[in-house]
Amino acid sequence: MQKPSFVYTAYIRTTPQELWQALTDPEFTERYWGMRLESDWEVGSTVSFAHHGLAVEDDDQVVLEADPPHRLAYTWHTFTRSWADSWGVSEEFRAKAAAEPRSKVSFVIEPADDLVKLTVVHDGFEPGSTVLQSISGGWPKVISSLKTMLETGTTVVMA
Repeated sequence: MQKPSFVYTAYIRTTPQELWQALTDPEFTERYWGMRLESDWEVGSTVSFAHHGLAVEDDDQVVLEADPPHRLAYTWHTFTRSWADSWGVSEEFRAKAAAEPRSKVSFVIEPADDLVKLTVVHDGFEPGSTVLQSISGGWPKVISSLKTMLETGTTVVMA
């Protein structure tokens, strides 16, 4: 039986290189996502998620694939109490999310005429996953904000 996953595709008026930079540069991720993703983006390197000055780091939160500007994948983050506090997330949700197996998010970047096709695949979930339910509403907001920033220069920061 196949595990559930989340797939989202957007077409963005940008270049593959600019999209790669927006996905990997902490200054960019903070502008459209409200948090800084920090890594050297080499396979095996850790990825830090920083929000309101709080960094969530974990040795298992790592880059799985990096092929600029075509493909990026990393393990999804660690659900700590301090992370939950920084985002205003309930302890009930945090505990459920932290009890689940770590998931993986992948970004596939492909030229599409004068646009760039971005496909986000987030997988590795068990049936009934709390994290899957949460990211299913979160990724469309993040990618919409990213698209707006790249196409208009307008910053739409996620809360």
